[in-house]
Amino acid sequence: MNAFNRLLTSAAIGLAVSVSSFAPVVAETPANMLVIAHRIDDVTTLDPAESFEFAGADISRNTYNRLVTLDPLDLAAGYQPDLAESWEVSEDGKTITFTMREGVTFQSGNPVRAEDAAFSLQRAVILNKTPAFILTQFGFTPENVAETIKADGNKLIITTDKKYATSFVLNCLTATIGGIVDKETVMANEVDGDMGNTWLKTNTAGSGPYKLDSWKPNESVTMTSYPEYFGGAPAMERVIVRHVLESASQRLLLERGDIDIARNLNPEDIAGATEADGVVIEDELKGRLMYIALNQKHEVLAKPEVRMAVKYLIDYEGMKNSFLNGQYTIHQNFLPATYLGASDENPFSLNIEKAKELLASAGVEGLEIEVGVREAQERMEIAQSLQNTFAQAGITLNITVGTAKQILARFRARDLDVYLGAWGPDYPDPQTNAGTFAYNPDNSDEANATGLLAWRTGWDAGGLTEKVEAAVTEGDREKRVQMYLDIQKEFREISPFAIMFQQIEQSALRDNVQNWSTGQAVTAAAYWQVTK
Repeated sequence: MNAFNRLLTSAAIGLAVSVSSFAPVVAETPANMLVIAHRIDDVTTLDPAESFEFAGADISRNTYNRLVTLDPLDLAAGYQPDLAESWEVSEDGKTITFTMREGVTFQSGNPVRAEDAAFSLQRAVILNKTPAFILTQFGFTPENVAETIKADGNKLIITTDKKYATSFVLNCLTATIGGIVDKETVMANEVDGDMGNTWLKTNTAGSGPYKLDSWKPNESVTMTSYPEYFGGAPAMERVIVRHVLESASQRLLLERGDIDIARNLNPEDIAGATEADGVVIEDELKGRLMYIALNQKHEVLAKPEVRMAVKYLIDYEGMKNSFLNGQYTIHQNFLPATYLGASDENPFSLNIEKAKELLASAGVEGLEIEVGVREAQERMEIAQSLQNTFAQAGITLNITVGTAKQILARFRARDLDVYLGAWGPDYPDPQTNAGTFAYNPDNSDEANATGLLAWRTGWDAGGLTEKVEAAVTEGDREKRVQMYLDIQKEFREISPFAIMFQQIEQSALRDNVQNWSTGQAVTAAAYWQVTK
């Protein structure tokens, strides 16, 4: 049986086998194939106009190009030309004219045109799915996009409602929603005026280095390299991402050689894998934040004293030094470390007595609430830690565990008392998080602003909305930094969010894998530069 067949038929998943109970026979994946074990149960759609989950962003990054992109081997360089080879900004700073790269084709064989770029961005605004706010914050609406985003020959011209820093606009275009789709292919699959949305949920129509072969929800994603990719055909001709929930199962597959990369090992399995032959560990500080959100439609959780009490009922140090060891660092601010305006102030620590005093001042006694959490090991362990510390202050925390899709759906419907989850930036500018944690111009149910965490939490943002709007248009860099520091200071005091940790992703790799990148704090994982 060759390595590929062994991969597909391996019965290791789900078996409670101690990896130290026998000396594994080390296999090897094919030289032109990259096999990854990763939790991908959060993928709900592959349409770049709708996709807004972590694992979905990985798929999009490798199957679609954007006008501008981030080089996985030089992320510090910031945005770089992609389908746009250059751009010019008007004197008033409101219009950016992109010149499209010549000779690029979609995986269908159709040429990539400025018309496709205009259609893709217009389509994202018109569909108005969850991530649409990344574009609509520039004043684009379904009614005006035909004029504000348009093609002129080989030029794409976008005109914003006011002057923004050019870097802010371009950084936003590196987000998943900036993926350029093949207009001809997409519209050939349109059903009932959906602009191809139903079809693109399970198919891709991009020009990226990989094309999708199949996505089997909660099972696997398979991609094949695109030989005509303008950046050069990838060395890994096939990429398979397997949904493997358990850390021990990922480690077993890695040490057997059935996979090349394990992305979700817990600290215990990282320590064990470090001792295994042929395995190396790589660390990357990610932009992903672990937080809890208190539903402000809940009468008790909406009390300021209760919001503050919860922040003192979290054992930050205890969790960081035990089951999160090496994989999360304490971080209590909505801007991740490395971002412009990031704060290193972490004022909260476990203080049961202080929390009790705050609860008593709010007249709260015997509170019982529900927390929703994705079925992922470290998140369930965080929930159990919270359950323990909350109980010491008289709060019963009932844990509801479900798939990422199930729990996210309830959070987006404002249906959970408490949500425990993670948030990652969509683009490398502070507005990416300020504009969702601390911004909510319309808190009504009818607004249905599911892309905004403040809205999902039922919080009107306590007057911070206007401060966020001011910060995003400030042209002086130092003034802008101070504005974000001030916003975060106020946010820590008044918000219903308890931000706890920033992720350090530890990837365990077979030692022949080179140039692997999960995207650090600014983007998603990339496969096309990987070699063995």
